[in-house]
Amino acid sequence: MAYANTSRAASFGLRDRIAAMVRAWNEGAARRRVYRQTLDELSELSDRDLADLGIHRSMINRVALQAANGK
Repeated sequence: MAYANTSRAASFGLRDRIAAMVRAWNEGAARRRVYRQTLDELSELSDRDLADLGIHRSMINRVALQAANGK
């Protein structure tokens, strides 16, 4: 009986790992910018404007997080 073992180890070089780290950093920075912008803009609205949007002031943080994470 013959056995064929064709498992491949995913060997990423240093360049690939650094590129992945930079890409993750940039994506995180973009999410932080969206979060901060959303938080700032919603915080500037009056309670009446927020109510028109269906948002209570206590929900601003959660809404900003959802906007940053694409949900």
